[in-house]
Amino acid sequence: MADGQDRKIDAATGTELKGHEWDGIAELDTPLPRWWLWTFYATILFAVGYVVAYPAIPMLNDYTRGMLGWSSRGALDKELAARAAQIAPIHRAIAATPIIDLPARPHLMQAAVEGGRAAFKVHCVQCHGSGAAGAKGYPNLNDDDWLWGGDLATIEKTIIDGVRNPGHDATRLSIMPAFGRDQLLTAAQVDDVVAHVRTISRQDKPSAASQRGGKLFADNCTVCHGADGKGTRALGAPNLTDGIWLYGGDTDTIRASVWNSRQGVMPRWDDKLDTATIRMLAAYVHSLGGGEATPTADAGNAAE
Repeated sequence: MADGQDRKIDAATGTELKGHEWDGIAELDTPLPRWWLWTFYATILFAVGYVVAYPAIPMLNDYTRGMLGWSSRGALDKELAARAAQIAPIHRAIAATPIIDLPARPHLMQAAVEGGRAAFKVHCVQCHGSGAAGAKGYPNLNDDDWLWGGDLATIEKTIIDGVRNPGHDATRLSIMPAFGRDQLLTAAQVDDVVAHVRTISRQDKPSAASQRGGKLFADNCTVCHGADGKGTRALGAPNLTDGIWLYGGDTDTIRASVWNSRQGVMPRWDDKLDTATIRMLAAYVHSLGGGEATPTADAGNAAE
């Protein structure tokens, strides 16, 4: 029906109609609930307050900082600073304790291992893997074969000085000749040496080639790998008699090693990490299962 002002009123509800109609269905002009309107106005006020108080509006080269001066980055920096202050005494204690004395202080040793676990995930997993199992050319740190040694002090030195870092006199350095590439041996002689290595590593049975290779090995290789082929830690020469290989123990890979040599590089960390972090990394690597209590001269090393 319509009132005196030509307004249409719904007879059932007494509510004015909007005047829209679709197939006989009309729209009521029902007002919004007051609680909804007040909530809507409150959200507008909150949004204005937020824009004024906090970083909110992007600009060409910057953004509005907000009157409170708060930022998520600043909040994170405060949390990190608080955490650093909390663990600083532990770091100082680790840095002040010679690494060989850490095992005598179990709580400090445990803290070093846990700190090293975190540091390893940041600095070392790229080469050694998340589980420290390594890959071809990158040593497995879980086993008990070591090129340079697996006691705490030796691991720490390896981390400090790295391997084959040019311009750093204290770096670990082992130089294997490229017997084939530099024509120190003929191709046939390289094959004989490979046959000998395959024999002493118990992968192949003795043969005429391995016997010839044994003589060549004695003349060219024992100065580093030893007469028994078990390597020399002082030189970083790997043990060739076990089943652990850094690059692989199949015939083609051993031939490539003898022919071209191997010159793997590990970064030195003394110019990148502080003493406590290096010490924690050494403690963590030592704890993985293959760590040695004391230096073991020229014991079995990870073979190339």
